[in-house]
Amino acid sequence: MSAAWTGVVLAVLAALLPAPARADVRVKDVARVQGVRDNSLFGYGIVVGLSGTGDKARSSPFTPQAIASMLQRLGVAVAAERLNSKNVAAVMVTAKLPPFTKPGATLDVTVSSLGDATTLQGGTLLLTPLLGPDGRVYALAQGPLSVGGGVATGAGGDSVQKNHPTVGRVPRGALVEREVPVTLDTTTVTFALARADFTTAVRLADAVNHAVESPVARAVDPSTVNVQVPEEERARLMEFVARIELATLKVDEPARVVINERTGTVIMGSEVRISTVAVSHGNLTIQIKEEKLVSQPPPFSPSGATTVVVPKSEVTVKEESGNLGVVPESASIGDVVQALNALGVTPRDLISILQAISQAGALHADLEIM
Repeated sequence: MSAAWTGVVLAVLAALLPAPARADVRVKDVARVQGVRDNSLFGYGIVVGLSGTGDKARSSPFTPQAIASMLQRLGVAVAAERLNSKNVAAVMVTAKLPPFTKPGATLDVTVSSLGDATTLQGGTLLLTPLLGPDGRVYALAQGPLSVGGGVATGAGGDSVQKNHPTVGRVPRGALVEREVPVTLDTTTVTFALARADFTTAVRLADAVNHAVESPVARAVDPSTVNVQVPEEERARLMEFVARIELATLKVDEPARVVINERTGTVIMGSEVRISTVAVSHGNLTIQIKEEKLVSQPPPFSPSGATTVVVPKSEVTVKEESGNLGVVPESASIGDVVQALNALGVTPRDLISILQAISQAGALHADLEIM
C-alpha cells in the first residue's frame, strides 16, 4: 500500500469509529505561566579536528581571523593571512536556557557551520561563550560533536551525502554560568494559552475556580486568564500553581481540515460539518502507445532495396463516468467521510473534492493545505 493510500485509510478508519467525548486535558498542557519561558543563547565558535573538511581560507576569510585571534590570546602570534587550515571550521552555537536553571546545570547545544565546510563530523567545539539578548554570558559550551550525517567523495569527484553533515550537537555540552532572574508575582498569576480561543479561555477560568473552590480566575482575552492568589495561599505559591496546573478542562478548537498534497493525506477535526451538496467527479485518461514496424526486403532482392521502419501510434482516450452523488448534510466527521467514500474516490480525488466543496461554501471548516 502506498504512503498516500496509507494516510487516507488511517484518516478514514479513525473517522468511522464512534466519536468519543472530547477528552479532558490538564491546564499545564494547554497553558503556561506568563513570564516563565525558555531563553535563547547564541555564540560564535570554532570547531577543530576535522579531516580536511573545514572552511577554505579564500571563501571563508573570517575563519583564519578567528584562529589568529584565539592563538594570540594563547600567546602565539601569527598573521591571519598565513593560516589556511582545512581542519578548522567557523560555527554558530545555539542553545535554549530553561527558566529557573541554576549555575552548574548543563544544556544541549546545536552547532551549525558558518562557512563552506563540507562536514563537521569528527570535530570538537572549542570553548565558546553563549550570550543572551542582553549581551551577557550565560553559559560556556565545549565538547566533541555528534553529527548524524556524512559525505563520501570518490576519486572521480562523485559524492554521496547522508542527512545534514554541517549541523551537529554537543549533548550536555554547555555549562550554565548565570541564572536568568524570574520573579513571580505572589498576588496575581497569569496563564497564557498556547492557542488563543474564547471558549477555551472561559473553560480554563472555570476549571481554576473549581480547583481552588473560589472565584479567583477571570478570562481577560482569548489567550490570557488572570488568577488572583488568595492571601492565605501567597506563602505557598508553588503548591497553589501546581494545584491549578493539574486541573482539567475540555479544549475547544475550530473545525479544521488539513491536506498534504505531497503524500495524499487528509486529516479532519472532529467538529467538521458539511451542508448538503451534489458531487460529480470523473477521470480522463489518455494513453498513447507507440511501436515501430520494420519492413525488411526478402532474400536475393535487387540491389538498392533497403529496410524500412514504419512508426505506428495508437491513441486511446478513456473517460470514467462521473456519477452525480448527493452528499447529505452531516452531523459528524464519520458521516462526512462515509458520504465521500461512497463515491469511490481515490486520495487525490478526495483532496480535489474537498477543495471544491470548500469553494462552494458547503464545507464548514478551515481548509489548510500543507
